[in-house]
Amino acid sequence: MQRNNLLSQYGSLAAVVMALGLGLNGCDSAERGASAPPAVVADGRPAVVATSTLIADWAAQVGGEQIDLTGILQPGADPHVYEPVPADTIAFEQADLILYNGYNLEPNLIRLLNAAGVSARQVAVGEVVPPLDLADGNGTVPDPHVWGDVSNAVPMVEAIRDELIELAPDHEALFTANAEAYITELTQLHEWIETQTATIPAQQRQLVTTHDAFQYYATAYGLNVVGTLIGLSTEEQPSARTVQQLVASIQGLGVPAIFAETTINPQLIRTVAEEAGVRLASQELYSDSIGAPGSEGDSYLNMMVANTRAIVENLGGMVSEPNF
Repeated sequence: MQRNNLLSQYGSLAAVVMALGLGLNGCDSAERGASAPPAVVADGRPAVVATSTLIADWAAQVGGEQIDLTGILQPGADPHVYEPVPADTIAFEQADLILYNGYNLEPNLIRLLNAAGVSARQVAVGEVVPPLDLADGNGTVPDPHVWGDVSNAVPMVEAIRDELIELAPDHEALFTANAEAYITELTQLHEWIETQTATIPAQQRQLVTTHDAFQYYATAYGLNVVGTLIGLSTEEQPSARTVQQLVASIQGLGVPAIFAETTINPQLIRTVAEEAGVRLASQELYSDSIGAPGSEGDSYLNMMVANTRAIVENLGGMVSEPNF
């Protein structure tokens, strides 16, 4: 492969990093800042607000039509950098229950919750899972991307079920049945992913993504995270040295393909692929958000299937169709 001189000229690379880093978060403010206005609850249903698209999906699976659900972030939005809008404050103020991830996944929304004097019960759903602690330059911090291991979704769904039962005890039987059915699907998904990733040749189980969102996935399903452009939060910006080191790691391990993510500008990871002489997978991974309605990742179950299919096929494994 013909390669350019980007990495051999440190100054040029630094300029590229600065230019692209400004757009690394990808979506413009209209795309990642839109919030649905809170619905007026006139039928007695409890008002439930979920910050992330994943938690909103789980709450919908358990609560069904018996809750009035508002999702703050829209599909494709990045919770790390999301800037609250006035409608979010109104939603929080009108809520009976607020479900958020925690572990600082959605820092600006957490700050808003703490500052707004919200009276609703607030539950950090992700914090029911003991976290992986990762280095961030100032010691260690909990990794918020707990859903990457599908078995972790089970206690989170159970926590949502319990909160909804406390909020609307008349619907306990329905919430319990919905949760049980969904947990059965989660268990089948977890087992399916284990089977698929096991087909990847051992020396090719090397994962490279834009930001460090797949440690739980890798730990649960037998992969090794070689490196990422940026750390746990997409607020970070990659340095030229980080890019150089990542390219060297990719080349040294013979990584067959690397991955962009749906919520982050792919340009810099594309540059890394070019410099390393490695293929950038055509399918972007869903990291911090489910996909838009009608996309292959438009629910938690679907995004995990889509991610697994992309990872396994691009790293040399074989994928069978899920039967759940």
